[in-house]
Amino acid sequence: MKARVHVMLKTGVLDPQGEAVRHALAALGFDGVEAVRQGKVIELDLAETDRAAAETAVRAMCEKLLANTVIERYEVELV
Repeated sequence: MKARVHVMLKTGVLDPQGEAVRHALAALGFDGVEAVRQGKVIELDLAETDRAAAETAVRAMCEKLLANTVIERYEVELV
């Protein structure tokens, strides 16, 4: 089973990388971009075959390592 984890900064947390991308896009002539939030996607290949157990395990991975839950939120997608 595969899992995809989307990690983004929480609303209200400053995103300097996103702001740098917005400025770069404006410099390239893309003036209509008002805001950019940058995140990360982590793909995992799991040996687990039970969906509920896989989701529980991936959420534990996020809480312990993959996301800084103080400033980031995450979404787990099993595929």
